[in-house]
Amino acid sequence: MLACRGLRKQFGERTALDDVSFTVDDHECYGLLGPNGAGKTTTISIVCGLLEPDGGEVRVDGRPGGSLEAKAAIGYVPQDLALYPDLSARENLRFFGQLYAMGGERLERRITETLALVGLADRGKERIGTYSGGMKRRANIAAGLLHQPRLLVLDEPTVGVDAQSRHAILETVAGLGIAVLYTTHYMEEAAKLCHRVGIIDDGRLIAEGTPSGLISTYGGQDRLRLTFGQTAPNGPAAAAEGPRGSGDDGFAAACLLLDAVSDVLPIPGGLELMTDHGAAALPGVVREAGRLGVELTGIEVVAPDLEGVFLALTGKELRD
Repeated sequence: MLACRGLRKQFGERTALDDVSFTVDDHECYGLLGPNGAGKTTTISIVCGLLEPDGGEVRVDGRPGGSLEAKAAIGYVPQDLALYPDLSARENLRFFGQLYAMGGERLERRITETLALVGLADRGKERIGTYSGGMKRRANIAAGLLHQPRLLVLDEPTVGVDAQSRHAILETVAGLGIAVLYTTHYMEEAAKLCHRVGIIDDGRLIAEGTPSGLISTYGGQDRLRLTFGQTAPNGPAAAAEGPRGSGDDGFAAACLLLDAVSDVLPIPGGLELMTDHGAAALPGVVREAGRLGVELTGIEVVAPDLEGVFLALTGKELRD
């Protein structure tokens, strides 16, 4: 449904996009993830025909990017609300529908269907200015879906909304059944919604794959986080000294000798153990704690996730 090949874009001395290529299949949700300034907005603007690339090409449903046919196949939902606050939701949708040469019964039917789809069927006659932030976001999505696009482009659609509205938006997107290009700052959204994700940083697409595939390749090991009680004879001292300075009788050194543990790192008030299987390492850790008289007050197994993948690949938090 969407093919981007070798996209390049320069703004003065700054390279916004450098040979970015990816595809989005029909019925697929593709997540484009990156920190601010990575090139997401530039990519979306080129896909929607709002910017001309300096190199490369875009095709939407087989049509050249930027053509009227390609634009007609796209529903664009920008991060900033594109609604008139003094008009009702129905009036807003009627206006946008007319821009797509829709009218009559067909338009009224689509307005009713789209409002129902985003959970605003009973609020359509109310002014947008009276809506909550989450309701405005859902009405914004309704405007992008009104003309039944083949590709929906969503630019951070859940920014600043409450948890209930965020859940409603995610449920709506998951049930659309069309091609979706989705950008977000929330890794859990990408993991839940997206069939594949591409990670973009400094204008380059540096990794791409399914969420589980990226986690398997770049996510690293499980982390077993241990916290100690104040009376632990070898706990805090061993943690403070670290695995190489705690002595053979220290808890950190004992954990490092376990087959399932590859590294031991000090953290405030405890230790963090690196292991391929956090649950499998637990019995040995508990056994060594009992043997050495270490009081374990907290045990947490932290599995690799997309946030860890992003940090490993870019050296940045997603919201940087």
